[in-house]
Amino acid sequence: MKILVVDDSKLARMGVVKNIKIIEPGAEFFQATNGLEAVEIFKEQRPSVVFLDLTMPVMDGYEALKQIIAIDPMAQVVIVSADIQSEAKRRVLEAGAKSMCSKPINEEKMLQIFQQDLSI
Repeated sequence: MKILVVDDSKLARMGVVKNIKIIEPGAEFFQATNGLEAVEIFKEQRPSVVFLDLTMPVMDGYEALKQIIAIDPMAQVVIVSADIQSEAKRRVLEAGAKSMCSKPINEEKMLQIFQQDLSI
């Protein structure tokens, strides 16, 4: 399984990867530091799942989500963000994200995402 983790914070990306490895130990990981990199990697690698932050330089997560869904309307995108306001959640779910969870993500929440939110 290919997984793309997108966040401008290396520490945040490492936390997401660490928790995914517990659930999907054989996953192949790709990482991006902004939305523009994420869209390019998505085009090239077609990952099974994208874990996407919202607040990043160059291109934010909202625009990246929009472009990823335009490439593949069935893309499995999970938003992992510190912005947990109801308006942000409404926007990303309407734009095609499968779910949204707050940072930092833990093993329990990651397990829930893989069992309930994704159709892999």
